[in-house]
Amino acid sequence: MKRLIFVIVCLLAGWPTLAGSAFQEPARLETAPVAPAGQPDTAVFSASVFYELIRQNHPIVRQANLFGEEARQVLVQARGAFDPKLVTYYDRKEFGQVLYYDHWQNKLAVPLWLGGIDLNVSYDRNSVRGRYINPEERTPESGLTGVGLTVPVGQGLLIDARRNAVRQARLVQDLAEADRIKLVNKTLFDAAKTYWEWFYAHRQRRLLTEGYDLADRRFQALRQRALLGDAAIIDTTEALITVQDRLVQRQQAEVEELNARLRVNTFLWNAANQPVELPAQALPQEPYLTPPSDTLVQALLDQAIRQHPDLLKLAIKTQQLTLEERFRRALIQPQITLNASLLSETPNPDIRYNWSSYYSFRPQNYKVSMDMVFPLFLRKERGKLREVQVKNQQTKLEQQQTGRDITNTVQSAYNQLQTLARQVATQLQTIQNQQLLLQAEQQKFELGESSLFLVNARESKLIDLRVKGEELKTKYQKAVAELYFVAGTTPGSLN
Repeated sequence: MKRLIFVIVCLLAGWPTLAGSAFQEPARLETAPVAPAGQPDTAVFSASVFYELIRQNHPIVRQANLFGEEARQVLVQARGAFDPKLVTYYDRKEFGQVLYYDHWQNKLAVPLWLGGIDLNVSYDRNSVRGRYINPEERTPESGLTGVGLTVPVGQGLLIDARRNAVRQARLVQDLAEADRIKLVNKTLFDAAKTYWEWFYAHRQRRLLTEGYDLADRRFQALRQRALLGDAAIIDTTEALITVQDRLVQRQQAEVEELNARLRVNTFLWNAANQPVELPAQALPQEPYLTPPSDTLVQALLDQAIRQHPDLLKLAIKTQQLTLEERFRRALIQPQITLNASLLSETPNPDIRYNWSSYYSFRPQNYKVSMDMVFPLFLRKERGKLREVQVKNQQTKLEQQQTGRDITNTVQSAYNQLQTLARQVATQLQTIQNQQLLLQAEQQKFELGESSLFLVNARESKLIDLRVKGEELKTKYQKAVAELYFVAGTTPGSLN
C-alpha cells in the first residue's frame, strides 16, 4: 500500500509535465483569411449578411440569373421567322456567240403577324434578246415589277408554325424565371443549413472547452489538496480521467468547427468571382427563436400556390401544350395558299412614272395562283394532335398532385417547427434544473457529504444538456429555412 501511494504521489507531482507533453493541445491552423466584401467590421458574421453575399456573388446564383438571358435569345431566334427575306436568282447561257437566255429574278418577302400573310415585292428581268427564252417568261426591257400578298386561306390563317414558335418562346422566358427562383432557393437553403451547422459546431466547441477548463481547475485544486493530505488520492485519478476525456472531446469539437467553417467558406465569393474566406475573428450570430404563428403558415401556403417554382413550371408547361394543341388542330385543315400580285413595267429612273400607262399598276395587270395540299387520311396530324392532348391531361393531373404535395409538405414542416420550438423551451428549463442539481451536489461535496464521481456526473450531464440545447436551436433554424424552401421562397420574400 505504501508503494502504491508513493507511485500515485509521483504521478501527481509529474502531472504538469505530462499534461504539457502527452496531452498538449494540437496546434491551431493559422491562415490569412480574406474578409468577404461588404462584411461589417465586427466579430459577428450574421446570417442575413451571409445570404446577401450569396445572392450577389455566388456562381450558382449568377448562373441562375443567366437563364433569363438564354430564354431571351430563344425568343430572338423565334422572331427571326418574321425577318424580311431577299432572294435573288441570276441565270445566263451563251454558246457559239448565241445568247440562249438571260434571267434575273428578285423577290423581297416580308412576313406579317396578322393572318400569316406575306407581303411580296418582286423584280424580274428576262432579256428579250435570248433566242431560246420561253415566251411566257419575257419581260419588258426595263424589267417587270410586282407587288402582292401570299394569304393562307385554310391552314395557317389563325395560327402557324412561326406564330406558335414565338408564343412558345415567350413562355420559355417565364419557365426560365421559375428555374432561376428554384435554383436560387436551393442554394440559399443549402447555405442556411451550412451556416447553422457552423453555429452548432462553434457552440459545441465552446461548451466542451468550458467543461475541460472546469475539470482541469478541479483537478489542479484536488491535486494540491491530495498532496497536503486533505483529500483522497484516488479522487485525483478520477479527476484526471475526466480531464483526459473532456480534452479528447474538445479536440474533436475543434476539428468539427474548423471543418464547418470550411463548408461556410465554399459559399463565399467576391464581386470579382474569386473565392474568399471568413475572417479569423468571425463568429456566428445568436439565433432568433421566435415561435411560428398561424398567420405565417397561411401566408406561406398562399405564396406557394401563387409562386412556387414547381407549380409555375407545370402551369407554363400546360400553356405550352395548349398552344401546341391549337396549332395541331390547325394542321388538320386543308393547306390552301392564295398568291396575288399587281404587275407593272419597271419605271425608268430618267423618266417620270406614268400611273395612267397601259403597263403601270392597273387591275388588269396581275398574276394570281393557288396551291392546295390536303392529306386524305390525316393520320400523322390526328396522331400528333391526340398525343399533345394526352400530354396536356397528364400535366394538369401532375399539377393537381404537386399542389397537394406542396401544401402537405409546408404543413408538415410547420408542425415540425412548432415541435422544435416547444423542445427548445423545455430544454432550457431542463438545463436550469440541472444547474440547480449541480450546485447542490457541489455544496454537498464541499461539506463532505458527496463524492467527486457524482459531481463529475452532474457536470457532464449539464454539458450534454447544454450541447443538446444548442443542437435543438440549430435544428430549429434549419427547420425555419426548410419551411420557406418547401414553400418555394426564402425568408423576407413574402409579399
